[in-house]
Amino acid sequence: MKTIRLSIYTLFLLAFAACNSTQSLQEYYVENSSNPNFLSVDLPVSLLNMTKADLTGAQKDALQSLRKLNVLAFKKTDDNVAEFKTEKAKVKSILQQKKFNELMKINTSYGKATITYLGAEDAIDEVVIYGDSDEKGFMLVRVLGKNMNPAKIVQFTQALQKSDYNGEGLEKIGELIK
Repeated sequence: MKTIRLSIYTLFLLAFAACNSTQSLQEYYVENSSNPNFLSVDLPVSLLNMTKADLTGAQKDALQSLRKLNVLAFKKTDDNVAEFKTEKAKVKSILQQKKFNELMKINTSYGKATITYLGAEDAIDEVVIYGDSDEKGFMLVRVLGKNMNPAKIVQFTQALQKSDYNGEGLEKIGELIK
């Protein structure tokens, strides 16, 4: 009898855990990378064509803390309006998890955006930029790194302006936001 109760109790706990588990952002990316409504692009930092000789010490530190960029974009059409609303709600639910710390919200002519991060304020492991437009769709950009520092990220963006990166790999994303 104890074995039956223990088995029922174990099944109950497993079912409860499964119901309460929220999908991670990584799982969401993987699940939707082959969905035809999504565009998925992974970009290594090396693609940015930044020569270390042209960088200051702080800019080199910032570059070394970055690993890659993951972009996942949903292009809204007349045929996928219901799926757009569903997927947008899923993403917002994921980003509302307590582990994500909000840096800022932005309103632009393209739509609304939020920037969140994972990790400590002075040692960020992932920056997530989420933007949506009711006309175009939405886009998630994950900036993956190790111990990224917000001040160093500013240095990195300054260095990026000096690079000879011409947007290789981002052509389809550019078409999405046009």
